[in-house]
Amino acid sequence: MSSEISPKAEVSPKAKIGDGCKIFPFVYIEDDVVIGDNCIIFPFVSILKGTRMGNGNKVHQGSVLAALPQDFNFVGEKSELIIGDNNIIRENVVVNRATHRGCKTVIGSNNFFMEGAHISHDTVVGDGCVFGYGAKIAGDCVIGSGAILSSNVVEKANTRVGEYAVVQAGTTFSKDVPPYIIAGGAPVEYHGVNTSVCRAKGFDEKVLKHIANAYRLLFHGQTSVFDACIQIDQQVPDSTEIRNIVNFVRGTEAGIISKYASSG
Repeated sequence: MSSEISPKAEVSPKAKIGDGCKIFPFVYIEDDVVIGDNCIIFPFVSILKGTRMGNGNKVHQGSVLAALPQDFNFVGEKSELIIGDNNIIRENVVVNRATHRGCKTVIGSNNFFMEGAHISHDTVVGDGCVFGYGAKIAGDCVIGSGAILSSNVVEKANTRVGEYAVVQAGTTFSKDVPPYIIAGGAPVEYHGVNTSVCRAKGFDEKVLKHIANAYRLLFHGQTSVFDACIQIDQQVPDSTEIRNIVNFVRGTEAGIISKYASSG
């Protein structure tokens, strides 16, 4: 099945377009672009070189994919933006490709990017995430699957958000947000376990209690973060989720957010 490409779209003959796509008027697609099957590209979208898009994606008006990195280290090297399947990219979303040769910005599958979201160079986004209106994600960040970054969130460079975490609207943060929690405020702080989303994803109630116990040790204890991880290992029944928490915290380079704003 061939694709429907408007004669008013500017599509490079070197771009590879899959089957069943619909490309509206005034779309701009450069060389070195690959688009999978059954994608819909609405008017005034720019898909620039280095884009590798999977199947079933919808890209709405005014969005720019594989925009040049806004990074002072960028010197024009060839790099990529990898996009999975079934993502919804609403109006005026910008996603930068990576800064250096051979590197990638990565967007997984089944994500929803609301109007005005921006994903910067070399950031890696998992599956099933939601980015609210105007959410701004800086370069070299990692967003775990199922995370929700609400409207006007600003995530600073080289930080991470764990899977199924929620960052509340208007929050700016420069430290890692661990999995399965709610974070927000100015400065950002821990606001409890994200039980509603975890339950919706089928988490066992016992596991949710274990997650709450782990974070009680981490955020309410009088020990260091790394000593708290030892206590979690010793006191909390093991599970995939508890391993994810401990491994995430032990792997931090930026540090993790605090329980109390006064503690930084």
